Amino acid sequence: MSQSPALKQSLVLDFALSRNKSMLQSETRVCQNCKNSFTIDASDFDFYEKIKVPPPTWCPECRRIRRMMWRNERTLYKREDAKTGKLIFSQFSPRAPVRIYDVDFWRSDEWDPSEYRKNYDFSCPFFEQFYNLLSSVPLISRFIVGNFINSDYCMNASYLKNCYLVFATTAAENTLYSVTATYCKDSMELYSCKECELCYNSIFCTKCSRSHFSFNCESCLDVWFSRDCIGCSYCFGCSNLRNKSYYIFNNPYSKEEYFKKIEEFDLGSSNAINELNRRSNQIWNLSPVKFLNGLHNVSVSGNYIFNSKNVFDSYRVWGGEDCKHCQDLVTPTSRDCQDFNSYGLNAELVYECCVVGTNVSGLKFCWLCDTNCTEIQYSILCNNSSNLFGCIGLRSKQYCILNKQYTKEEYERLVPKIIEHMNKMPYIDKKGRVYKYGEFFPPELSPFAYNETIAQEYFPLTKEQALKQGYSWKDPEERDIKPDIKTAELPDHIKDVKDSIIGKVIQCAHTKLKEDGTLESTCNEQCTTAFKIIEPELQFYRRMNLPLPRLCPNCRHYQRLKQRNPLKLWHRKCMCGGRTSENGVYKNTIKHFHGNQPCPNEFETSYSPDRPEIVYCEKCYLAEVV
Repeated sequence: MSQSPALKQSLVLDFALSRNKSMLQSETRVCQNCKNSFTIDASDFDFYEKIKVPPPTWCPECRRIRRMMWRNERTLYKREDAKTGKLIFSQFSPRAPVRIYDVDFWRSDEWDPSEYRKNYDFSCPFFEQFYNLLSSVPLISRFIVGNFINSDYCMNASYLKNCYLVFATTAAENTLYSVTATYCKDSMELYSCKECELCYNSIFCTKCSRSHFSFNCESCLDVWFSRDCIGCSYCFGCSNLRNKSYYIFNNPYSKEEYFKKIEEFDLGSSNAINELNRRSNQIWNLSPVKFLNGLHNVSVSGNYIFNSKNVFDSYRVWGGEDCKHCQDLVTPTSRDCQDFNSYGLNAELVYECCVVGTNVSGLKFCWLCDTNCTEIQYSILCNNSSNLFGCIGLRSKQYCILNKQYTKEEYERLVPKIIEHMNKMPYIDKKGRVYKYGEFFPPELSPFAYNETIAQEYFPLTKEQALKQGYSWKDPEERDIKPDIKTAELPDHIKDVKDSIIGKVIQCAHTKLKEDGTLESTCNEQCTTAFKIIEPELQFYRRMNLPLPRLCPNCRHYQRLKQRNPLKLWHRKCMCGGRTSENGVYKNTIKHFHGNQPCPNEFETSYSPDRPEIVYCEKCYLAEVV
């Protein structure tokens, strides 16, 4: 439901955003958080005027991190249900100052979030009042949707069957230790894969079968250690191949020679896999990469953007239009959105939101609001609602403030007064950062510690760095684990692994043994210090002839994350020098449009200049691989 003309007029006057668009120009400002300068473009001012918000005081990267601190994607706990007292799985740790209900009860009609309503207090900053509401309204224990069959150890997911430690995923079956493994089956250790089957330890792969240790491959069958391959089968250690079969390190083999060589590789050995991984990465860096991974786009910048138009500084976006500073909008379509991460699915006019989607419009500063929500601000876990301000957990409501019901006329009179109050009496955090209207929720109000969230995955900090910036930190629990099996004692080859290993406590290779025989982590990757092998996992290793892992699931996840590009752009020139790449490593196979002279094309890319990849523009890249 749209805002009334009176409310719109009040907001316009309040922010002095009714100036003529032709007068708007780009401005350089200093970020309130990191103190670095950033630019607000004229088109940004147009967007802020359109949705009636003031310009941001934080730079795009700091805004992105601030939203991420409200997204615990894959850290599960057990804590008490506020209704029954039973221990249940939860995304909130026992230390988080919130109350939780189990999923089914939270979604039922047996309780009413409106019972926790509060009157607005003009003597207290808005965010303090909202935090009090957040501490009292029970939250859903973990965000799951649809049928969950034998998939208790999963969250932020929908429609799972026989899955274990799977997150941010839709419709997966018999899948283990994966994130965003949408429509995947019988697979393990995937990150951002879609419609894959019998795959292991692969990233950004689509419609692949038996793809192992591979990156950015599509419609491939039985490929190992391969990158940027499409329509290939039986390829090993290859890059940039199209519709090829029986290639090893980009060299052709006969079918018989191929399988003989693969047998010699001894892929069931951990030592052999480590060496082959090293060799394959060296081969990958001898071939060019495209400056941006994406297809069917018009005027975009970022990485992994598909079927989009006018999408800038955005990452993993499908079907976006007129969007900026967005991320993980993996379901089309999102239009006219800025500073928006996770979800999408027909979202429009969304600003500074995290995990909102499915037919939403006019959402600002929201978290976990979904399904037919319109004109909602500063709200959490609301659905099928409209015209809410500062609400939590409401369903099928409209014209509510701090969970209290108002008439349409009362709501439209009160909201502009609250916004004025937020500007006159802002919330000030312990680092002195000022939160007026237009800022996302302060990080210190988040129920999650920095290292529980995806902020730590994209922008890793040490405990000291996080605390210095005013963010909370969760220390690892004292577990005093003594391993049954030390890392060095694991069988090198899968053929030597006995059934008795199931359920045994195995030392993670990122730990050291203390004098008392317990384990101590040596990394900053949320290491659990030890892990166990479950039965479906062992069956998969044997079926695929793969060795046992040496790292715990968290450390394995972080190794995959290291293969992603950062959420940052650098202005660079195409590295095609004419006959060869400019560093002389790669020799072009065909004459390019610029002849023997260096390519004149420039672009924004997420490949930093100090990385080893040979980065080509789209024209030069396609000339080499198509």
